[in-house]
Amino acid sequence: MKIAILIYDGITALDAVGPYDILNRVPGTEVVFVAKTKGTVRTGNGALGLVADYALSDIAAADVLLVPGGSKGIAEAIHDPAYQDWIVSLDQTTQWTTSVCTGALFLAAAGLLAGRRATTHWRAAHGLAKYSATYVAERYVHDGKYVTAAGVSAGIDMALYLVEQTAGRDVAQAVQLSAEYIPQPPFPPVSAAAASSHLKEIVARLTV
Repeated sequence: MKIAILIYDGITALDAVGPYDILNRVPGTEVVFVAKTKGTVRTGNGALGLVADYALSDIAAADVLLVPGGSKGIAEAIHDPAYQDWIVSLDQTTQWTTSVCTGALFLAAAGLLAGRRATTHWRAAHGLAKYSATYVAERYVHDGKYVTAAGVSAGIDMALYLVEQTAGRDVAQAVQLSAEYIPQPPFPPVSAAAASSHLKEIVARLTV
């Protein structure tokens, strides 16, 4: 199974690296990182670089496409014809087309989520409606061959679900055990719907 993960300047690192670490554990899986041109892209704050060994023009087919989200510059990137054309073309070859966080906006802007249920980070939910997609406030949403994940950490849950769909429940549980994925956050989970306005104001000021 060949998995292509799109990376670009402004990316949120865990959106790509979290699913990568899960999917890469599946026997027989090849994961490639793809950017507009080969080389290093940097996260939104510039502090971390990720290396793409392949340019868009190098990858014409894949079993799975995964588009991570980002922050700085993403509004321009999602409308870049180079990304849009590549996503649409690769989607014609995939068994699964997936996204994490605001990566869903790349798929939506390319016309792939029109009329479909999808999710993204709660702060970007309004963006899906612009492209005729229906936002669903869930950790991940499966509609057709499209699987979209909510913000950042939800990409790990989505990747485990994808492993179950492609390799079976036993393999997915083994991968979860291998990664020792037993979330125990120091604070009780809080959804966007239940969060206070004060907490949301702090989120808006965070650097990602």
